[in-house]
Amino acid sequence: MEPTKHERLRGRCRVSEASDLVAREESVSADVLGQLVERMEQMILRGELSPGSRLREMALADALGVRRGPLREAIRILEGRRLLERTPNAGVSVIAPTLEDFEQLLVAREALEGMAARLAAQNMTSRQLDELRAMAARMESRDTKDHDALGVCQTGPDSDFHRHIAACSRNKRIEQWLCEDLYSLLRFFRARARPQASVAHAEHRAIIEAIHRRDGDAAEQAMRSHIRRSRRALLAHASVNGMDKEPAK
Repeated sequence: MEPTKHERLRGRCRVSEASDLVAREESVSADVLGQLVERMEQMILRGELSPGSRLREMALADALGVRRGPLREAIRILEGRRLLERTPNAGVSVIAPTLEDFEQLLVAREALEGMAARLAAQNMTSRQLDELRAMAARMESRDTKDHDALGVCQTGPDSDFHRHIAACSRNKRIEQWLCEDLYSLLRFFRARARPQASVAHAEHRAIIEAIHRRDGDAAEQAMRSHIRRSRRALLAHASVNGMDKEPAK
């Protein structure tokens, strides 16, 4: 017996409701996973998961109040951010980089951000430039006494400023290398080095003005100078505060 029109309609409604439920569950799962990744990243940055320490899934899942499935997915994401590393027959551990690793990272950052600024001078729209100016203004008005123990390592106006320039370069490779790979590692090193929380406002303004003039050479030079000065300060602080030059034996 063929289903009536009413029965077919009810069937389609049930399918639609089921699809909506699956979509909501997937959305919630994505939100929960994002929160879990952020919690674990903060644990790494704060030293609660110390450099070189091995992750014990069962104990960590219990401590975080999550199942091992989502935990494993979060671990894979943090491996992709280079904050965790997997060793055959040893499992997953927190990275334990050296001062030399830090220096190489900062040299790569100078090259990539310099090129991002050059390309942004060509490609950034007027609206995007206004947004960049607003980010710089927020940095200048930010009260340093509100910084927590991680200071500039937290996601905030300074991170937004550099990420915005990377995005406005319109070079997906540069944006990916900076925003998905390098910046997570940089937060890790800054948490270890703990420099004074200060922002080079004049340098940021010079970068903005070069982009405003559509002067790619000047934008790249201003960004490289900014990153180079930051690199010298961070390396000096890391060295004084005991970051190892060579890997531990």
